Amino acid sequence: MNKIRRHNNKLPRPDILQYGKVGPLMQGESLNGVLIIDKPSGPTSHDVVAMLRKRFRAAKVGHGGTLDPQATGLLVILLGKGTKLSDRFIGSDKTYHGVIRLGVTTDSEDAEGKVLSEQDCSRVSASMLRDQMSALVGDIYQTPPMVSAVKIAGVPLYKRARKGQIIERKARLVHIYEFRMLEFTPPTATFVVRCTKGTYVRTLCADIGKNLGCGAHLQALRRTGSGEISVENAIPLNDAMKMDFDALTKHVIPIKSFLQKSLLSS
Repeated sequence: MNKIRRHNNKLPRPDILQYGKVGPLMQGESLNGVLIIDKPSGPTSHDVVAMLRKRFRAAKVGHGGTLDPQATGLLVILLGKGTKLSDRFIGSDKTYHGVIRLGVTTDSEDAEGKVLSEQDCSRVSASMLRDQMSALVGDIYQTPPMVSAVKIAGVPLYKRARKGQIIERKARLVHIYEFRMLEFTPPTATFVVRCTKGTYVRTLCADIGKNLGCGAHLQALRRTGSGEISVENAIPLNDAMKMDFDALTKHVIPIKSFLQKSLLSS
């Protein structure tokens, strides 16, 4: 099938076709601050940035911490001069709610991967699972999974994984503040985890499965907090994309709001 190429912007962009125009370019250049988005499962963090940039013709758009495509929840979007706050948000502690699936191991440690093994997990009790979660609280070392965006020699690990390559990775120190089971409905359990940046929640699940001798993977994940920001204050991505420029600006948090909080907490 021949690919359709766009020349000189003669073909309308998909986002314009779906959501309509929003106004002149100069409006987008006036967007400065932080926008809190509730990301659905599917798009990457980069996809969300690109969608908002095109939709509102923003001069600068970034995000404050990657969220896996299959994960949902809090995605901090930085607009204009707000991109200068990138390190602040990327380095903040995170809170997640998730679902662990016992008895099934995958190559990516989550539900998107290829199933490697299936084992009986009927002997696992709620107390056993709770003990495993508690044991991971504190400072721990994690080895980044092969299916991840970590770069080694300039190449993301997931690209090597697609070729069947397994590369030696260095373990990284992370801190788990809280890892608590909320509900146990075998073979799954819901949980909440608070942790430092760079923590792989799917690796926590895989380690639990390994320690229990039955295997496990992360079935679902939702980020509910980043630093002092909660997903309760977020706008669903689809709602944001349907807004006009004036409506969106009402949800953009000024940069000074975050700078004032930093001064008060220092």
